Amino acid sequence: MTNERILWADDEIDLLKPHIIFLEQKGYHLTTVNNGRDAIDLVRENFFDIVFLDENMPGLSGLQVLQELKTIDPTLPVVMITKSEEEQIMEDAIGSKISDYLIKPVNPNQILLSLKKNLDEKRLVSEKTTSDYRQEFREISMRLGDRMDHNEWSDFYRKLVHWSMELQSTTDEGMNEIFRTQRLEANEQFSKFIKNNYVQWLKDQSKAPTMSHTLIKSKVAPVIKDSGDSTVFLLVIDNLRFDQWKTIAPQLKEFFRVDSEEIFYSILPTATHYARNALFAGLMPSEIERVHPQLWKNEDDEGGKNMHEEELMAAQLKRLGFDFKWSYNKITQLHQGKKLADQFSNLMTNKLNVIVYNFVDMLSHARTEMEVIKELADDEPAYRSLTASWFEHSPLLDILKKVAENNCKLVITTDHGTVRVTNPIKVVGDRNTNTNLRYKAGRNLNYNPKEVFEIRNPADAFLPKTNVSTSYIFAQNEDFFVYPNNYNHFVNFYQNTFQHGGISMEEVMIPFIVLQSK
Repeated sequence: MTNERILWADDEIDLLKPHIIFLEQKGYHLTTVNNGRDAIDLVRENFFDIVFLDENMPGLSGLQVLQELKTIDPTLPVVMITKSEEEQIMEDAIGSKISDYLIKPVNPNQILLSLKKNLDEKRLVSEKTTSDYRQEFREISMRLGDRMDHNEWSDFYRKLVHWSMELQSTTDEGMNEIFRTQRLEANEQFSKFIKNNYVQWLKDQSKAPTMSHTLIKSKVAPVIKDSGDSTVFLLVIDNLRFDQWKTIAPQLKEFFRVDSEEIFYSILPTATHYARNALFAGLMPSEIERVHPQLWKNEDDEGGKNMHEEELMAAQLKRLGFDFKWSYNKITQLHQGKKLADQFSNLMTNKLNVIVYNFVDMLSHARTEMEVIKELADDEPAYRSLTASWFEHSPLLDILKKVAENNCKLVITTDHGTVRVTNPIKVVGDRNTNTNLRYKAGRNLNYNPKEVFEIRNPADAFLPKTNVSTSYIFAQNEDFFVYPNNYNHFVNFYQNTFQHGGISMEEVMIPFIVLQSK
């Protein structure tokens, strides 16, 4: 039985006695008034879960009462009930943030449905979501026992992202824990899949998915060729997971339609130094080092590792036979984003505009280093929510609105994703070993081979080899590498932070989206 308190204001309230008896039998507590002024006074002095409000009453109209009620309590659900079907009244009511709009005569079941939608929606959605996932749990588990190819893994990951986002609204903690266990199992199987296939993909591209170094040629170039006279914008949001894309996508639906939504695979390491350089160069890291030695920096070289993306992109466009005016802009600070939005008209003289936006990467690092960000984004749903909030108020959204206004093609993608790490793995390396928590490159690495994906010969994975004994190891699932020195300190500092560089579905399978202005 329910205990919700309902206020019903209608100048013909006596005629609604059967409805009131029906709701009281369902367990609702009703208070009735026959004018708007009394309704306002009661809401000011008492608590109600919801108000049913007649639109056409003597004295104050329903719309006037609605405005007063929203001033007293903006969160109070108000259901407008009216004989009128005038469009203007509907629009005024909806603009005043009513919770529902019913046309007289209403039957008791209509009223009951509105109550459940407004008062019980969260509980009902949670129960239905939990029930639906429980039914699909066995099918997901069975698929994990199949030998999936890269396309099937992409489809499988889409399904997991769907359930991750659906279950974030459930109050059933037990079901959330079941899903987390299933996702961990999926990542274990995915790590085995990558270990068994990655090197072979690089040797035989015909068997490989679209990857970082083939993305521009296989996916972006056709968009440019098919765009006619339209300007194309290529937006690379650094460190954007597929679930984060799904989180910000609703904010773009007002301005764009999605032509295609695909998943491609980041190369290893799933880190900016390697994956984004490969994306812009159209080459694997060791090939960049060979073809453009002046543009590649190794792990132990001084200075930034992604300082030459524009030159690498220019060389790739030339190889692809493109000869047009284009621009490259990297946004790492708020004022740079605002400046680009202000100067947007300059971009419309180009056939292609490449924009690298670094916020999500900065968020990931800030979450590691700043206690307040750790608290704001302490799990996947909170991390997604923080991304959506940033996007809603960012100069990037302003830029994309202008892209839509100018009827341009928009491609959104990224270089790699990120994963929340929970399980420390001990590794020993010399002082030249890199500091990334999800992969290590160096000589004399000491580790348990069963706990990592190891590349003893970097040439097999088209990775640079700084000396004769260089090897690479990659963390899997939610593992992260920790040195034995100060072990407990580093475990406490980095555990439950978002990292990248290794092998997980979240890091490797990343979005490629083509949008067209509406």
